[in-house]
Amino acid sequence: MRDPLEFCLAQDVVPEAARVVRVLPDTADWAAAIGPMAGYLRETGFAGRSGECALLPGGDGVASAVLVIDAAERRRDPYRFACLPGILPKGFWRLDFSAMEAEGAALAEDAVLGVCLGAYRFGPGAAKEGARVVTPQGVEDALMLARACWLGRDLVNLPANQLGPVELAEQARAELIAAGASVEVIGGAMLEGAYPCLAAVGAGSDRHPRVVVARWSGSRAGPDAPLVSLVGKGVCFDTGGYDIKPSSAMLRMKKDMGGAALMLAVALVAIWRDLPIRLELRLGCVENSVSGHAMRPGDILRTRAGLTVEVGNTDAEGRLVLCDLLTEACEAEPDLLLDAATLTGAARVALGPDLPAVFGTDDAFCETLLRAGYDTRDDLWRLPLWDAYDAWLDRKTADLGNVSDKPMAGAITAALFLRRFVKSSVKWAHLDTYAWNDTAAPGRPAGGETLGLRAISEAIRRITMN
Repeated sequence: MRDPLEFCLAQDVVPEAARVVRVLPDTADWAAAIGPMAGYLRETGFAGRSGECALLPGGDGVASAVLVIDAAERRRDPYRFACLPGILPKGFWRLDFSAMEAEGAALAEDAVLGVCLGAYRFGPGAAKEGARVVTPQGVEDALMLARACWLGRDLVNLPANQLGPVELAEQARAELIAAGASVEVIGGAMLEGAYPCLAAVGAGSDRHPRVVVARWSGSRAGPDAPLVSLVGKGVCFDTGGYDIKPSSAMLRMKKDMGGAALMLAVALVAIWRDLPIRLELRLGCVENSVSGHAMRPGDILRTRAGLTVEVGNTDAEGRLVLCDLLTEACEAEPDLLLDAATLTGAARVALGPDLPAVFGTDDAFCETLLRAGYDTRDDLWRLPLWDAYDAWLDRKTADLGNVSDKPMAGAITAALFLRRFVKSSVKWAHLDTYAWNDTAAPGRPAGGETLGLRAISEAIRRITMN
């Protein structure tokens, strides 16, 4: 795991030795707060609007900087600080929140996280040394989220030839063991017996599937502590199988393991926070390929739950990966069950790339997820589990099909498919995410993304700490 502390933060620097970034509210008296340099800023076009950042000259070059943020914003918003790594010159910098009244502690956490989100790079130049922001006291939680985000982004960005099912499983195992979890990596005949539907998805690839099962209990968690179960889709590359994708749609299919990367990141944050919970994590690591061993349209697959599934489209493989894992997760009667997957293009048609779709069987659980997403500037949007569409999955030759027989509501019918494998007594939510930034913006570099990380982590904390 790469540590943001080694790239964009500094803990062992005397604050007085660093240049200062003054954080100012976007109020009418910004000029008075800046002092004699206000005239210089006006000459350069600076207007004191929220989001503006400017460097101030000194005798030896850049002496300091100012950043203006929205004074009325009460949501936690790390993106207000994400521009700094791209603007500040190399060297050490200290953030000055004295003009922000009583908001300094919360802003410090947002600033550290925002700097880390904005400093993230992958590929050539990723290790390039730039500005280093002196880390204030009391920002441990921001550092946890930053580390988890960087790990998730790195995993999604790795090309498929470097991150296959075995490599993803081993990376997850190493990170979870280092955090204190017990981990089992399952493959071979044991996997085929326990997760037959998942095994059918991976049968077409020479890179054999793996399932990661991890368990952990917090230091304050007794045997009756809430059991939180997480499940992630880890399709390391998706050709579409025999229903092969066009080349343009295949270009980004290394990101089809984004659900597994997200759930791994969420699990690590819960462990690092030492929440008073029992935690289970399941990751289905597999490749959907084309060969003489691959599943075919029309095949009927057996699932762990005993239901049979007719394959209507081999490119709808994610739900086949998840169904066995959800079945196993429900066997332990979790208090909360959450899965995440880059599951459907239909969710992107409905909500675009930035908003993961949430489906769920428990209104309170879903509302907590949505509120946590709003409060952390990591928004989610709920779509319905519309019961009338459930019959669209029925088949004459099997218990259900992996795709609907209607060309509509694809994200909803995919969620309804998954619901067939979740016990009605379990509070369950499903996240259909894009796991990618198509274009770059401050704090949102083009490439892999952990959409929902802050929202889910905060929701779990709120539910289990009450």
